[in-house]
Amino acid sequence: MKTYEVRTYGCQMNVHDSERLSGLLETAGYARAETGIPDLVVFNTCAVRENADNKLYGNLGRIASVKATNPGMQIAVGGCLAQKDRDTITQRAPYVDVVFGTHNIGSLPVLLERARIQEESQVEILESLEVFPSTLPTKRDSVFAAWVSISVGCNNTCTFCIVPSLRGKEKDRRPGDVLAEVESLVADGVVEVTLLGQNVNSYGAGFGDRLAFGKLLRACGDIDGLERVRFTSPHPKDFTDDVIAAMAETPNVMPQLHMPLQSGSDRVLKAMRRSYRRDKYLGILDRVRAVMPDAAISTDVIVGFPGETDDDFEATLDVVREARYATAFTFKYSQRPGTPAASLPDQVPHDVVQERYDRLAALVNDVAWEENRRLVGSTVELLVADSGGKKDGATHRLTGRARDNRLVHFVPGDEPVRPGDVVEVVLTGAAPHHLLSDVPPTTYRRTRAGDAWEARQGQTQVRSVGLGMPSLGVPEPLPASGSTACSC
Repeated sequence: MKTYEVRTYGCQMNVHDSERLSGLLETAGYARAETGIPDLVVFNTCAVRENADNKLYGNLGRIASVKATNPGMQIAVGGCLAQKDRDTITQRAPYVDVVFGTHNIGSLPVLLERARIQEESQVEILESLEVFPSTLPTKRDSVFAAWVSISVGCNNTCTFCIVPSLRGKEKDRRPGDVLAEVESLVADGVVEVTLLGQNVNSYGAGFGDRLAFGKLLRACGDIDGLERVRFTSPHPKDFTDDVIAAMAETPNVMPQLHMPLQSGSDRVLKAMRRSYRRDKYLGILDRVRAVMPDAAISTDVIVGFPGETDDDFEATLDVVREARYATAFTFKYSQRPGTPAASLPDQVPHDVVQERYDRLAALVNDVAWEENRRLVGSTVELLVADSGGKKDGATHRLTGRARDNRLVHFVPGDEPVRPGDVVEVVLTGAAPHHLLSDVPPTTYRRTRAGDAWEARQGQTQVRSVGLGMPSLGVPEPLPASGSTACSC
């Protein structure tokens, strides 16, 4: 049996696609590599992150020597960078066996076999989606949480973004298909789903129902056994009061909202082609907090967009202070070939961008820390996220996510706590990016998800006890929690 490894870079869309790639490969007879050099390494790439192409070619260079000494080993490159650089990858790295795009991940097993038989690189890039990825088999890393795509592609024309040209126009799944997938996941032990789309709240435009996203959230509330529903990412221009009402009135929709800002300056927002302005954006947050006072709100901010002045940047800082974000994903603007912003005049000097970025990051940390300190002393419900935990001095802690998605490190107590189980803890400390509980949980609830995790652990121990996979010199993939859906 051939073995594989998938390396994922970028947003949740890519993480979800990689689960599909893993499922496809295992259906085709591959097994995930547990030891030794894998027979296949797949790079699922990102074209949005800074220096994405340099990172890819650097990683490919490191793995080339491994392939040279392991006859039969194959390398495949997919994802957004493959879609963009289709004619470049095999020129710069001729030892790559397969290049495939964002629209044809289902072709990977066939392309690998064709490359093996013909002994030459295979490049297949489709310009539009033929099969919705969610119809493909999947291999999820988590037994208790899952991504569910409700749409792919994007109809917006933000000047800094290359995603529409790589993932195409928005294509929506039918609500019945989405709900059927969610029900299947819940039957398999999943208790939390995250609905994914480049712009989730424009969902339904493709089949003529602009209220479809709010209806979908309410329908998720009727699925027995589904405890937590999240979504990412919405766009301020399409965010409507019916969605706010659905969030507030559906108990299993979490009090958490990721609302991309990008800039607090109306002038810069116009240059970005973001069809909202500061006051409309803050008005959305006000309406959300009017019905969900404790909602945790996160955002994306780009620093140093072409033409950004000191006054523009100060306007962004003002919005951060007023919005009181629980967290923010901050990005230094960098030119992306193929985007309108790449050719705009008045590109901001790197040292100015860095100075502004540092100031923004410091303010985001200060605000988040203040908001976290406000929660100390309260009791929160956690979905346990890991079993290994971490040590802070002599204290051993596990990690969980609160309903508002804040990260909490807690002391487990005497009960054997499993990932997927639910505990309630009293918060005793705070930091900018997490909260602490130094006392045992006040309640502990075993779940079907915890049972599923325990069953998988037993299978894994039988399969891989005593084995450890050596490094190929390729950096580890980015964690899903550290990126948003392509910063929309």
